[in-house]
Amino acid sequence: MRLITIPISHYCEKVRWALDHLKISYIEECHSPPFHLLVTPRFGGKTTPILVTENGTFLDSSDCLKYLDSIASEDSKLYPDQVELRQKAEELQELFDEQLGVLTRLWGYSHVINNSKLVKQAWCRNVPWIERALFPVVFPTTRNLACKKFNITPESSLEAREKIQKIFEQVSDILADGRLYLVGDKLSAADITFAALAAPTIAPPEHPTKRSLDEFPRIMAKEINQFRKTPAGRFVLRLYRERNN
Repeated sequence: MRLITIPISHYCEKVRWALDHLKISYIEECHSPPFHLLVTPRFGGKTTPILVTENGTFLDSSDCLKYLDSIASEDSKLYPDQVELRQKAEELQELFDEQLGVLTRLWGYSHVINNSKLVKQAWCRNVPWIERALFPVVFPTTRNLACKKFNITPESSLEAREKIQKIFEQVSDILADGRLYLVGDKLSAADITFAALAAPTIAPPEHPTKRSLDEFPRIMAKEINQFRKTPAGRFVLRLYRERNN
């Protein structure tokens, strides 16, 4: 399999995690913005992740997980067998996909988008050398396009943080009965999706970016610490610790 990614994308991280969890061999092909746009149209898409398989190409992160679930062994399924539990997992996954992922991306970029050093580290990890070399040339224009596309403003950042907190509260309420996972008794697509898409606000030490808090702007690091202290934040940290076990 081939996984086409933007290295920092948390939606790509979601699919990467599922592949690793299922122990499926794949080759990851990383591209930085805007160079990914030279690659994705070949597969019928505009953005990442794109999962290329012998059974077809999948252009949406949740479609990728559903396909991987279809080829997984019975004891490694990403979705529960029980109808009600599967429906709940899919509902949570949709909430995280449609709301949380959008909000954490906006929040994260609002803190770092003007810091070319941090953005280069995020965008250029494992990409072709020519993309790294051209980063200083394309960054100003790409930054402006990103700010416009994602509506990155001080006001939208504050609103995003408040909405993220509400979703964290919802997840914390689900976990309040002491359960280890959001749905069922083992890791599911709901857990992977929440952890991956919440990661920008948690900065787990085990995340592929491997950044420490002292690398982030002071205000951002303070807010990350606040998110980490919530039950939902501690849940993300635990899942990332267990991911490599």
